[in-house]
Amino acid sequence: MPGQPGRASVASGEAVSDLASDEACGPPLEHPRTGLAKPTTGTGGLLEAALTRQNLQAAWKRVKANKGAAGVDGLDIEQTARMLQTSWPDIRQALLAGSYRPSPVRKVLIPKPDGSQRELGIPTATDRLIQQALLQVLQPLIDPTFSEHSHGFRPGRRAHDAVKAARAYVQSGKRVVVDVDLAKFFDRVNDDILIDRRRKRIDDAGVIRLIRAYLNAGIMDGGVVVDRHLGTPQGGPLSPLLANVLLDEVDKALEARGYSFARYADDCLRDVCSKKAGERVMTYLRKLYTGLKLQINEAKSAVANALGRKFLGYALWVAKGREVKCKVAQKPL
Repeated sequence: MPGQPGRASVASGEAVSDLASDEACGPPLEHPRTGLAKPTTGTGGLLEAALTRQNLQAAWKRVKANKGAAGVDGLDIEQTARMLQTSWPDIRQALLAGSYRPSPVRKVLIPKPDGSQRELGIPTATDRLIQQALLQVLQPLIDPTFSEHSHGFRPGRRAHDAVKAARAYVQSGKRVVVDVDLAKFFDRVNDDILIDRRRKRIDDAGVIRLIRAYLNAGIMDGGVVVDRHLGTPQGGPLSPLLANVLLDEVDKALEARGYSFARYADDCLRDVCSKKAGERVMTYLRKLYTGLKLQINEAKSAVANALGRKFLGYALWVAKGREVKCKVAQKPL
C-alpha cells in the first residue's frame, strides 16, 4: 500500500533530499479528516501541495523502497537520483506551468496462472516519484468517499478483508453469488469518463491536466512508442486510485439498492439469496458497466453457488456446525 505522507528522513548524500530546495511554499497542510495533505491556497493548489519538500521526500522514500525496474529512459533508482540533482528545478517548474510531458511507459507482459498475460506499463523512476507525490495528496481527500465495500489498494485494507466480507454474507444465508469478470479492465478504461469522475471529486485544473498527460503518455513496445487514448496502464502508483474512482460509481449504485458485495480492485462478488435475484443483479450490472464503457467477460462471469466459487484465490466451504470457512482454491485466479 502507498506510504503515508509525513516528515521522512533521507539518507545522507541522497540526491533527492534537495529536490524542492527552490520551492517557496511550506509543508503540506493537514486535512482534518486524515491528518494528511490538503490543497494550499493559490493557483497551484493540490499540485503545489504535492511538490513540497516534505511530500517529495516521503514519495521518494516509497519509490526507492519499491525497487522498481527502469522505465524507457533506462535509469534505475540511483541513476535517477543523480539526474534529478540538476534536472529537478526545471521539472518542477514545468509541472507547475502545465507544460510537463511524462515519458511513455515501458510495456512488460506478466504471465497469469490461467496461461494468459497481464500487461504492465512501467513508468520512469521520475514519473513514479511524481505520481507517488500526487497520490499522497489525493488519496487522503478521495479515499474517505469510497464505499465501505471496496477493499483494494486502500490504506488499512487488504484482499483478505474482502474474502472475510464475502464469507460473512454467505454465512448469513446468501448462498448465490453474482461473479462478474471485467475484460481487460485496465486496458479499456475510458479516459474521458475517468477524467470526468475525477473532476467531480477534485476540481483542480493542474491535477486534472497532469493526470490527463499521464493517461495519454503512450506506451513503448519493442522500441516503438504507441499512442494510447484508452486505459490506465498497471504499473504506476496512481493506477489503483484511478481505478477505484471509476468503479466506486458502481459500488454506490449497488449500495443504493441495498445489495451485499465485496470488491477488491476489479474483482467483485455480489451475494444474493436466489438464482432469480442474481439474474436481476447481473442485468443491472451489465447496464452500469456499459454506461462506463467497460466490457464484461461473459465466459468468466456467472450467477452461481457461492460455495466453491473462487474469489481472490480463495474458495468458501461449509464445515461442521454449518460454519462457512475459506480456503486457498486449488487453482487460484
